[in-house]
Amino acid sequence: RVLSLELNKDRDVERIHGSGINTLDIEPVEGRYMLSGGSDGVIVLYDLENLSRKPTYTCKALCSVGRSHPNVHKFSVETVQWYPHDTGMFTSSSFDKTLKIWDTNTLQPADVFHFEGTVYTHHMSPVATKHCLIAVGTKSPKVQLCDLKSGSCSHILQGHRQEVLAVSWSPRHEYILATASADSRVKLWDVRRASGCLSTFDQHNGEKSKASSEAANTAHNGRVNGLCYTNDGLHLLTIGTDDRMRLWNSCTGENTLVRF
Repeated sequence: RVLSLELNKDRDVERIHGSGINTLDIEPVEGRYMLSGGSDGVIVLYDLENLSRKPTYTCKALCSVGRSHPNVHKFSVETVQWYPHDTGMFTSSSFDKTLKIWDTNTLQPADVFHFEGTVYTHHMSPVATKHCLIAVGTKSPKVQLCDLKSGSCSHILQGHRQEVLAVSWSPRHEYILATASADSRVKLWDVRRASGCLSTFDQHNGEKSKASSEAANTAHNGRVNGLCYTNDGLHLLTIGTDDRMRLWNSCTGENTLVRF
């Protein structure tokens, strides 16, 4: 199935970005609008609907936060994400050390969070009803939680030893967060608990051979630079610079040992 993947011949997307595109997000409400963030700091909003009614069509860009926009990100945009519950708001984070909350209709920032280091990633929970927290991974080993309601970045999760490269809320439990770091570790947190992480994934499932020099409780032998929950929230997929992709049982933290 993977080998037969090819580009859609009917649908094209209008080319606006002049440089690399790092991040895309399609809004979960209608699946109609798409955001893209570029390495030049530009953000573009597209309409994916076929308004021409012709079999072959181009998805038009509706608007963009371009280089001349007063609030454009100064450096590369690493993550864009729609507010999960409606299209009136979206978020973006960048190497310029900021996370911006945008009003979609005015294309103006409603709020800006500033960090001490580069921002690699952020994520809002797709299912949360009791909190409005955005998890943010930066050059700091501390995972930052920004509260949309209060506008403050009060909450911090400590446990990683190097920068946090990927964060993802569980689509099943609104307080459960997974984080991945350059320290080779993947951690699960319950953000209501201040005491520390729930678990640290171990690629060997506790069966460490004494002859091996790899540190215990690592998810990969290298930086873990991506993670993603399955839609049902029961499994977590991680990817690392060791050229490996691993599938984990998100309840037990067990490596399922699927070979990719």
